[in-house]
Amino acid sequence: MFTSDFALRFVLFLIAATVLLRIIYFRNSPNRQAYFGFFLFGNGVFFVTYLLHNVEMSMGFAFGLFAVFSMLRYRTESISLRDMTYLFVVIVVSMICAVAKLSVAETCAIIVLIWLLSFYGESHFFAPTIIEKHIIYDRVDNLGPENYQQLLIDLKERTGMHVIKVEVGAINYLSDSAQLTLFCKETIKA
Repeated sequence: MFTSDFALRFVLFLIAATVLLRIIYFRNSPNRQAYFGFFLFGNGVFFVTYLLHNVEMSMGFAFGLFAVFSMLRYRTESISLRDMTYLFVVIVVSMICAVAKLSVAETCAIIVLIWLLSFYGESHFFAPTIIEKHIIYDRVDNLGPENYQQLLIDLKERTGMHVIKVEVGAINYLSDSAQLTLFCKETIKA
């Protein structure tokens, strides 16, 4: 089991997972629990698929194992689409490192491509960051559809944020207030 092939593949996986999770994922979402879970999950998939890679159905088994893990994917707790995507990518990287019949250079090229795609996807060039804020608003007269532009102007003046969309929640006419969800563009600091 502990051959030079195993050591090389495992080191490639550790480097790939560390860069993907620590430098790309954790930079934008410092969730230690998810980071830890993704890392150990990837290690588990790597070990199982590597240990079974000599079995005739290794790639089919690896995808079957992936399907089982995907169905189990933390059923007791809701996981965001972004976190689910990173979980999928960690599984893919661990499977590539464990069982792919590629040269080291080809494996490294695929890993670097995954890093670049992930980094680009997290960047402001791909999609601007939208911040969601929940507030209590005290002017229900601005909440009608005919006053939407006035509402946006008022919210921008009061909050100083670039509000691009507003969703109205519960309205309390007794206190002349409403629960609003603001969607604001994050301004890039120079």
